[in-house]
Amino acid sequence: MDLIRTIEAQQEDETSLNFKVGDTVKVHFEIIEGKTKRIQIFEGLVIAIKNSGVRKTFTVRKISYGVGVERIFPVYSPRVVNVEIVRPGKVRRSKLYYVRDKIGKAAKVKELIGQPAVEYLKWSRDLSKAAAEKEAALKAEVKAEEAAEHANAPAKK
Repeated sequence: MDLIRTIEAQQEDETSLNFKVGDTVKVHFEIIEGKTKRIQIFEGLVIAIKNSGVRKTFTVRKISYGVGVERIFPVYSPRVVNVEIVRPGKVRRSKLYYVRDKIGKAAKVKELIGQPAVEYLKWSRDLSKAAAEKEAALKAEVKAEEAAEHANAPAKK
């Protein structure tokens, strides 16, 4: 059991969760179709954040052609490339399931404005920058390892 906890602790990253329930976000999600990779953007309202630890997930809801579409994303998934906040929301609940029954303007969430919004967005951007720097460092490390392996491999004739 301790082995599982240590592996989960390594996977967890504090900079991944830079948003909260009620925010309108754009989730940049990596889609793999055969040999091609592309990034698809899913924009919607965060209605729930569930669980804790590595298994933490968040649910994003959007209206597409008059039909409500919800998608659940793992917070610490390597396929979730980036989560950017479009509009910070002002809510007093941890789960916004009541939005499912609302239509049109009634389904909107109040926007957080003023100084609290500025501070919240600054905090979010700082976490995003830290995550980007960490990701760039990891990519540089992987490239260095690949270059070292390529240099040490014997040339084929």
